[in-house]
Amino acid sequence: MAEEPPFEPWRNVADELAPAEPFSDAERAAVYRAIYTRRDVRNEFLGDDVPRDVLMRILDAAHHAPSVGFMQPWNFIVIRDKAVRGQVHDAFLRGAEAEERMLDPARRSHYRNLKLEGILKAPVNICVTCDRNRHGATGLGRALQPNTDLLSAACAVQNLWLAARVEGVGVGWVSIMREEELRAILGIPEGIAVVAYLCVGFVDRAYQRPELEVKRWASRLPLETLVFEDRWGAHCPFTKAP
Repeated sequence: MAEEPPFEPWRNVADELAPAEPFSDAERAAVYRAIYTRRDVRNEFLGDDVPRDVLMRILDAAHHAPSVGFMQPWNFIVIRDKAVRGQVHDAFLRGAEAEERMLDPARRSHYRNLKLEGILKAPVNICVTCDRNRHGATGLGRALQPNTDLLSAACAVQNLWLAARVEGVGVGWVSIMREEELRAILGIPEGIAVVAYLCVGFVDRAYQRPELEVKRWASRLPLETLVFEDRWGAHCPFTKAP
């Protein structure tokens, strides 16, 4: 691949600018629908494979996520092999057993009844990683906040999730496993952080509310308790109902 010519500051970069008007009502509604109906899918995956063109559209959306300093620190490991997914599932079971022991005894039965993963049921798994050395130890915007690379990779996960929702593809985030086990299974080298392990597959139905809310594990916090104005703890009057 040919290298780009050096940046010439005297060139008119304004030629690259294009109109950025608001979306139409229909377009805006579609974006908000994707946001509000996105779900963490755990047990509703169908057996149908995800075609390559659909998968590549979803991954391309993830690749177009914002990243601090345009660092683009992500990689995507697409896992279809049943043996590999079986090893990951075993790591999950060990992690779930360890996590259950950490819970209040009163919640352990509830925990066991939750369907927390679809590693084997979903036809595709994707591990999203972050290359912490892609542009050196600092890079634009990272020198004073070194974790912006991890935060940027998390933005890629969100883009992937929303694009999947548009395609009728469900996504479930599995975090109940030890990173060192997953790193060994997938051959992830040092310097590459594991950001998310995702189960991906078509679904024909999804919960109208988050599953963990439906099953009374947790509930959505009121927005007005989370928004401050000008300083920490100063609640915004505009978030309160009239």
